[in-house]
Amino acid sequence: MSDPMVVFDRVSKSYGALEVLKGINLEVAPGEVLSLIGPSGSGKSTLLRCVNHLERIDSGAITVDGELIGYRQVGNLAYELPEKLIARQRARIAMVFQNFNLFGHMTVLENVIEAPTQVLGVPRRHAEEHAAAILERVGLGDKLTSYPRMLSGGQQQRVAIARALAMKPKLILFDEPTSALDPELVGEVLDVMRALAEEGMTMMVVTHEMAFARDVCHRVAFMDGGKIVECGPPGEVLANPSHERTRTFLSKVN
Repeated sequence: MSDPMVVFDRVSKSYGALEVLKGINLEVAPGEVLSLIGPSGSGKSTLLRCVNHLERIDSGAITVDGELIGYRQVGNLAYELPEKLIARQRARIAMVFQNFNLFGHMTVLENVIEAPTQVLGVPRRHAEEHAAAILERVGLGDKLTSYPRMLSGGQQQRVAIARALAMKPKLILFDEPTSALDPELVGEVLDVMRALAEEGMTMMVVTHEMAFARDVCHRVAFMDGGKIVECGPPGEVLANPSHERTRTFLSKVN
């Protein structure tokens, strides 16, 4: 058995008096696709954002590929890393947001090469060749010189996925990647994510797309009230949940 790619060890997070994550324990294996489902406010997106230290955890620890994220452990104390070292960790933990977050003044190609050239120091010519290949892979090989405003929402999200892949990540985090899309555009984004899963990319996906969770994901974790209520294969959690709270939620979304 290989070591886990991601480990959450008693992870807690609060905003003032509101405890949004309550002692989360969870592991994600290399090559696994894990979906996080649950009602709004259950902690799904916060959990995802803690993985690359966009949100600071209050207690516990998160490791990715054996490396403690965001902190340096000295005895029983944890010290937050300098921003430069955190940025280095984030470079291999890609994130795709629901609202694309593309640079509107840059072409598609420029959006995709920005991080490899500026963060990793990849020579521009090499970055452009790699970016062109990735954009071809996500069905946008003819859009290199287009600007985001010229693209549909589904195309913009595929650019965002290409931008994530350009960093050659070990892990991709998807935070409701289809929720801002018109229904007819959802499929083209899910098709790209399905292809990544088939290629063995490790992925954590916050989603309301139950068909994707059922057909593509290896495991589904249902969250409510800052806790993982149950986690297991889609056939168990989605088709035969063991907790009443999960059954209630699924009865409303299916």
